[in-house]
Amino acid sequence: MRVLVQRVSSASVTVDGEVVGAIAPAHQGLLALVGVTHTDDTDTAQKMAEKLWQLRILDGERSASDEAAPILVVSQFTLYANTAKGRRPSWNAAAPRPVAEPLVVALCEALTAQGADVHTGVFGADMKVELVNDGPVTVLLEL
Repeated sequence: MRVLVQRVSSASVTVDGEVVGAIAPAHQGLLALVGVTHTDDTDTAQKMAEKLWQLRILDGERSASDEAAPILVVSQFTLYANTAKGRRPSWNAAAPRPVAEPLVVALCEALTAQGADVHTGVFGADMKVELVNDGPVTVLLEL
């Protein structure tokens, strides 16, 4: 599992012209773009949720758990793009929807169980993501 985390001062996900998930302006939070691979399982999702919730990248080296900061989770299979050959990425390392979708849900549930205020996009939808990266701070988490 890969999660590209961005510290944001605001972020939103729009599907078909409707905002489906958002972090309000003036609330520092995290945008988590989540990619799932074939070997991931619910244990991986649980460990990633703990890592993300405790990651100290907010102001003052604080974590989302320290600040009760909101987290916007967006599925992102393209994090497993293989660009080693040619100009067209291969998506072979990305897990198919029947594997990936339940694990993204498991990640969100694990975050919620830890006390996180979780917002999401819509798995598999054509999503428009807007954000204000604060810092900028962007970190790649991998398990």
